[in-house]
Amino acid sequence: MSSTNRQHEELLSADRLPFESVFSTVLSGWAFDRRAADGACGPADSGAVRLIWLKSIGRDGVISEPDSEVDDWRSDAPERLHLRAGDILLSSVISGRPKAALVQEANLPAVAVRSLFVLRPAKPLSAEHARLILAFLRSDTVGDLATRTSGQQHLRLSQLKALELPNEDKALSAALADLAAAGQRLGEMAAEAGAVAESVFDRSTSPEEARRLIISTGRLTRLRSLAAAQLDDPGFIIRTRYPYPIALRWRNVEAQTGADGQDDAQAKEYAAVIRAAETLLGYSALLTTALAHEAGITCKAIKAFKGKIATGMGGPGFGDWQRILQQIGSAEGMSDLPPEHPLHELSTLLADEEAEEACQSLGTKRNSRAHGREDLPAVSVSKLNEAHDGLRFLIDRARFLADLQLLDVTNVVWDRHDESDTITLRRLMGDHPVVPTENMRHAGPGRIATSLYLADRDQRLHPLSPFLTCEKCEGCATLSLFHADKEQGVLLQTSLDHGHFYPYRADERALRAVGLR
Repeated sequence: MSSTNRQHEELLSADRLPFESVFSTVLSGWAFDRRAADGACGPADSGAVRLIWLKSIGRDGVISEPDSEVDDWRSDAPERLHLRAGDILLSSVISGRPKAALVQEANLPAVAVRSLFVLRPAKPLSAEHARLILAFLRSDTVGDLATRTSGQQHLRLSQLKALELPNEDKALSAALADLAAAGQRLGEMAAEAGAVAESVFDRSTSPEEARRLIISTGRLTRLRSLAAAQLDDPGFIIRTRYPYPIALRWRNVEAQTGADGQDDAQAKEYAAVIRAAETLLGYSALLTTALAHEAGITCKAIKAFKGKIATGMGGPGFGDWQRILQQIGSAEGMSDLPPEHPLHELSTLLADEEAEEACQSLGTKRNSRAHGREDLPAVSVSKLNEAHDGLRFLIDRARFLADLQLLDVTNVVWDRHDESDTITLRRLMGDHPVVPTENMRHAGPGRIATSLYLADRDQRLHPLSPFLTCEKCEGCATLSLFHADKEQGVLLQTSLDHGHFYPYRADERALRAVGLR
């Protein structure tokens, strides 16, 4: 076998596991004889075992609660077929996607019947690994294996045992868990609304009283629905869930869009769009630079940016941010990062032709405006719409930034007994800098300082200083994000939020440590 083929097989084996290495036993559901009346019993009878049918399993993988009026109970189920906590049930008769469920202690005693396979793990599966396997078993990949027999789609045992199952992947499992939790919360809200509607006439005798009860008891449900409906508005998501500098700039765009009574409203709106685009790219590129420095990765554009601050006469601009985002994906060392590392998502922001065209168009408009090559009061509707479309396109591609929390750590207390930090922080997400402080325990590698951090989806903290810093602006006293800048050879700090700038005040040794001085 060639070394290339061997490496390919090793890669596959890292992602997939042979079925029989995960499940030591596969049982077919109990094909009991309904005519054997002696075994039928009630749930309270001695030796009673609940029969779990295919219909007992929901599409969400939840086994229905026992119901003495609906379920069948038997006392003659063979002991070897009794289910155990940790078993996985899989439909052998498939209509649409397969059904699969994890057996819990609360489901026992029980036995699976007909139309179901019982997959018994060789060793206990972690909750994360079980979640991945269940998602895989419910997929079309498994469903497409079924063949039609007697008018139904059947999955054969030999097909099942030939499958390769997903290996453990904590990041993917965590994402699935978050999605399942969100679905459960929405389901609970829907159930609550239904319960309110069904109970109205249990407590009222007139339509007037029923209306009053619906209004009072259903108020929270209605408010939840209104809040959820706003999430269909991209502008609401940007204003409330994006990092502060981007969210604030977008709010300014929306404010200018509604200012029709002003003579120069169109020009102001155009300027707000250009500033928002530059802040989006600047913030993303500075995140990229900070994360790349932490990971020991660089590229030509990052080196050029550092050189401008260290030795140049002028600071970085739109083109510098654009080139950093374009080049980071192919930088040496990127392939060695774990797949959940934030740099991978940042590298996709300008990773195709349409994104590059939108960015280039906005960059050209920005440079023309900055160099006085257009008359702002005469901005055409078509040019304004074109700028708006480009910004919306790029800001939508950057939606992953809503998951990467920007944290301003203001205090750290070390607990030597737990060997962890208790962190006081401000979560700078949304369009307002005044946010409540909160506490978080951090037991990860390395100590935490009072500084600016990026929290990824797994709550790992990545330092952003000195590439990005958070402090009150000397000009307006607003909490702002700053980056190092240069003008005519003078070292400055410039705000991403509102553009205020003044001579660099912090210790320049931090800049030297990362190559910015």
